[in-house]
Amino acid sequence: MSDTETADRYRYFLPITTRWMDNDLYGHINNVTYYSYFDTVANHYLIHEGGLDIHAGAVIGLVVESKCGYHAPLAYPDRLRAGLRVDRLGTRSVTYGIALFKEGEEEAAAHGYFVHVFVDRQTRKAVAMPERLREALGRLVVTLAPG
Repeated sequence: MSDTETADRYRYFLPITTRWMDNDLYGHINNVTYYSYFDTVANHYLIHEGGLDIHAGAVIGLVVESKCGYHAPLAYPDRLRAGLRVDRLGTRSVTYGIALFKEGEEEAAAHGYFVHVFVDRQTRKAVAMPERLREALGRLVVTLAPG
């Protein structure tokens, strides 16, 4: 992860509305809430673009690793854009790059990644992701320069 992330490095964006309850006693969005925003943009894309059936589908995605770096404070009532890209696409897993941008800003206030492993809903054993899902994720793949 580089220290500076800009919006041009992301392929999909979702508006995020911060809520009063997202703020902590220090007057900014609590760190754990950023992961909720990450999860929201990734799953929004999987459901709406990849056809993931979160209620009855045979395949589900489990988060097995995550990280977030914080660069600038966010607070209610900030309006955000969550940016999503795919840094690595396998047959059973995907590594997302995710960033949060305050409305009107091109540099991320926070960015990170998380890894989904796709598993059989019943057995929880890793399986190949459905083709429609893999194709949708393929549209978000970016190649980043080292550093």
